[in-house]
Amino acid sequence: MAARGHVQDPNDRRLRPIYDYLDNGNNKMAIQQADKLLKKHKDLHCAKVLKAIGLQRTGKQDEAFALAQEVTTLEPTDDNSLQALTILYREMHRPELVTKLYEAAVKKVPLSEEYHSHLFMAYARVGEYKKMQQAGMALYKIVPKNPYYFWSVMSLVMQAISAKDEKLAQTMFLPLAERMVEKMVKEEKIEAEAEVQLYFMILERLGKCEEALEVIRGPLGEKLTSELQSRERKCMMLYTRLERWPECNALAQKLLLKNPDDWQFYPSYFDSLFHLMDQSWSPPEEGEHCSEGSVHHTVAEVVRFVEERIKMEDEKDSRSLRGPYLARLELMHRLRERGYPEENLPGEPLDLMVQFFRKFGDKPCCITDLKIYLHLLTPDQHVQFINRLSEVVPLGEQGEEGFTFPEDTKSLQRHLCVCQLSRALGLHHSLDVSGKLRLITELKAHYHHGLKFGMDGSTALKTELQFSDMYCLMAAHVYIDLWTETGDEDMVWQCLGLLEEGLSHSSSNAQFKLLLLLLYCRLGSFEPVVDLYSSLDAKHIQHDTIGFLLTRYAESLGQFSAASQSCNFSLRFFHSNQKDTSEYIIQAYKYGAFEKIPEFIALRNRLNQSLHFAQVRTERMLLDLFLEADIVLSLEESVKAMSLSSEEDDIPWDSLRDNRDLAVFTNWDPKERQLTDEHRTQSLEEESAWLRIRSLTLRLLASLTASGHTPAQQNSEMSNENGVGDRSSLFRSLLSQLNQTLHTAAQIAEKHIQYPLLGPPSTRLASALSIGSCQCQAAALQLSVHLQELESAGLDESSELQTQICNIFKSLVVQLQEILNKCKGDLLEMKESKLKTQPTLLENLVFFLETVSIVLWSASYCAKILRPLKTSLQKKKKKKKDANAALPLVVCGFQELTGSLQDLLTQAVEHIRGQESAITALKLASLTLEGCSQEEASFTKAATDKVQGSYLRSLQEVGDLLKKRAETIKNLKI
Repeated sequence: MAARGHVQDPNDRRLRPIYDYLDNGNNKMAIQQADKLLKKHKDLHCAKVLKAIGLQRTGKQDEAFALAQEVTTLEPTDDNSLQALTILYREMHRPELVTKLYEAAVKKVPLSEEYHSHLFMAYARVGEYKKMQQAGMALYKIVPKNPYYFWSVMSLVMQAISAKDEKLAQTMFLPLAERMVEKMVKEEKIEAEAEVQLYFMILERLGKCEEALEVIRGPLGEKLTSELQSRERKCMMLYTRLERWPECNALAQKLLLKNPDDWQFYPSYFDSLFHLMDQSWSPPEEGEHCSEGSVHHTVAEVVRFVEERIKMEDEKDSRSLRGPYLARLELMHRLRERGYPEENLPGEPLDLMVQFFRKFGDKPCCITDLKIYLHLLTPDQHVQFINRLSEVVPLGEQGEEGFTFPEDTKSLQRHLCVCQLSRALGLHHSLDVSGKLRLITELKAHYHHGLKFGMDGSTALKTELQFSDMYCLMAAHVYIDLWTETGDEDMVWQCLGLLEEGLSHSSSNAQFKLLLLLLYCRLGSFEPVVDLYSSLDAKHIQHDTIGFLLTRYAESLGQFSAASQSCNFSLRFFHSNQKDTSEYIIQAYKYGAFEKIPEFIALRNRLNQSLHFAQVRTERMLLDLFLEADIVLSLEESVKAMSLSSEEDDIPWDSLRDNRDLAVFTNWDPKERQLTDEHRTQSLEEESAWLRIRSLTLRLLASLTASGHTPAQQNSEMSNENGVGDRSSLFRSLLSQLNQTLHTAAQIAEKHIQYPLLGPPSTRLASALSIGSCQCQAAALQLSVHLQELESAGLDESSELQTQICNIFKSLVVQLQEILNKCKGDLLEMKESKLKTQPTLLENLVFFLETVSIVLWSASYCAKILRPLKTSLQKKKKKKKDANAALPLVVCGFQELTGSLQDLLTQAVEHIRGQESAITALKLASLTLEGCSQEEASFTKAATDKVQGSYLRSLQEVGDLLKKRAETIKNLKI
């Protein structure tokens, strides 16, 4: 509200109190103040709009909109009213109305630069590129300023980018944009760097690389100054596209002479060499090799060039740069790939890597630098390599535990790097159980010893990490190895204790939090995870990239209130993305950052097509139905409140984007144990199948309410005209799609895909199918089809159909009983002072709850159809005076169904009560863990307490919801 303009208006003084109230969030007082002002000044439009803003913010949207429209129809031209209406329409998420507002203002005040620019920005918010082009040119004609002209040009480029017909973009929009810029170039009116950038973008999109090169290398290119080496990078890109390898090689060479540490040019240098070799290129006998200078076209020349850069670094008094040393390893990797003779390679990989470690081993980046070249070593060199590196690490005297420790942080970093490389070479994994336990002891000892280097709480910030944190994380990884290989749960408890201890010393360590989050979820404990995720302080796009770690487990572990909260975390970000992106685009126009505009639009599309967004949206709606439908509101009202449509599928299945960051965990596993591209593809396939099942289930539930009817429609020949026939065919179509998807899902589940523990979590798909939850839900939904048939046939002549329906009733009860049986067992138990968990029982219990809810909704639909049928039958019997006739078979079957459902829910609630008593009675203090100090045991105890508390919370929430569902059975009487 602060940017209201500075028009000196006597009304400004009158309006100021209302602005202040709105700015301070006191909306009721703003409305009252506006009403007072309007009594005295009925024609003060701005006061009406400010009142509408107050109404909008107090939830009275309809009143606010009516008041705003009242002012809009008067086509105001005062700045205060226009700005206030713009704010209001943006808060209403109706940016298209702002365009109409300024269109009217521009007609009345055709020479206003301000209104024309506001109109342009209003079009930018809604992506009206053609109108933006026209508005930009209209603005340029009124005020001939370069930015306005180039706004129009950029709008043409955006028409080309958004055009569905690529031919239209290449033959009309882009050539027109090119001609517009060329006109300015000929008239020597190009002023700013942004204008040159835009010209370059147009030529690049037209594929005119030669012309673009001329622009970059010509006088216009001199304006490209905002980014370091902007011209050079653009030239390099164009040479690569044009396959002018000599120029590419010579330019890379020149740039590397200037800065031998600039890694981006080494790949271009090596690529160009191999292309020149493949083409058998040779330099001309006279003159320059090419326009950029001399060319290195043989391996010997390139090796010599790299060796010279290294020699210069070796001779320097200051700290050496890593670039040339890494370039030598990269060159060796590429030469090996091409089958170059070993004797001609620039050295022995093992020696070169040891040399690199001597120079840079005390830098934290040394591990990431060397890790990508470990494949250059042969398997029999692994131990020798680690031994050679260990010789370079200065360690002090032997301590009490028989280990030698580094005496400063640089030595610690070197030792840590050796440990990380050992793990990356698979030396940790090849140890037996006792060897791994000994390794854990050593890593823990190094961790505790290293804390002294960062323990000074008086100077260390809360956000600073401890120097030895990676030892702790690596020990946790070895514990996880032991847990997955031996199944010994003691390992995971000790791992949790160690990570909790690490977090107490290093409260901002994201890797500790992520690993704790993962392990707690794998143990079925969701309560501690909410605070851990919250403390990660995920920003903006991270809600899309790492949000899956939270939302995957939220509902499935029975923590429904936390599940709602975690879905809201993500949804809030996705919903604000649309509005925020429009603002970024407007800022890009204002400041001439034209090349960023397509990037912002690509980001918006990427987020709109996000797999995670579709999952969270679907799961949130299902969760709301499970929590509220037929408890707080009826199913029909719940579906209506969500604006849920069974006809529309709003998930872009063909363009779904998997934006998950599956490499978010620090991982030193060797390549054969890491996540593969095949794993990623399989995970996406599995996620999509599960999402399709959940989406179809949701739409079927919406369709179930839509196919509800009044008894008057019974046996009506007009049913198709009333839309019931259409809804019925939609329901059958959705049911058919669900059964088809379940068939595909069963094939995926049969593969029994196992992902690495630090890879993507498996979906609920396999569990849902093995427990029979999906099949039971589909059968329950199928009931409505048979009931519609029964309604058409009537109760008198449908004994066969009634028998079929009764069999489905019995089948549903049997299936639900089987699901409930798979929930029975001890979720948490103590055996011989060892703690055992069975988190699958908790997931099964949630499946039971979801399935029984859907069965109850289907039963409610049955009751709606059976009530009028039974009533009309009784009326007929009264007329025939046949009061003693037996109840129809389907009615008896339905009564049996409701009785059985009541029994099942009672069983489930009693089972939960028993589990709660058993878990509460557990004495976790008697848990004994071998090889743990008292301090470590206290952290492990804290972790086990969190798991115990979380299980009790989950059981309580599931139990409460099952009791509420049991209450709804009373409404099923017919």
